[in-house]
Amino acid sequence: MRELGSSQPTAVELEILRILWELGPSPVRGIHARLAQAKGTNYSTTVKMLSVMLAKGLVKRDDAASPLVYRAAMSRDKAAKKFLNELIEKVYEGSAMSLVLHALAGGKASKAQIDEARKLLDEMEGKP
Repeated sequence: MRELGSSQPTAVELEILRILWELGPSPVRGIHARLAQAKGTNYSTTVKMLSVMLAKGLVKRDDAASPLVYRAAMSRDKAAKKFLNELIEKVYEGSAMSLVLHALAGGKASKAQIDEARKLLDEMEGKP
């Protein structure tokens, strides 16, 4: 269960952010068309979700535009860093290494991904 007031997006909010990152600033109808394809939501749900996301600071709205245009409040990269840092603090008590070890121990990393992690660790340790 999400804590009240959490800035972490729900699954649907994250889908809307992905749409906005892909399309750029968009009117509700454009966002809804993509969301309806992916999730089968109705128009009023899309409007309500954008309203909630605006209150949470996940999106911004151009009130001067007609129709209203929404855009993601931050880039995909900045959002990923922010949400990952929150996850590390809340779940892993600030230990990024615990997150990495947990992710690698889950067995879902490919050999190429493990090799890439090993290379990064070697670079961090100053090995050639």
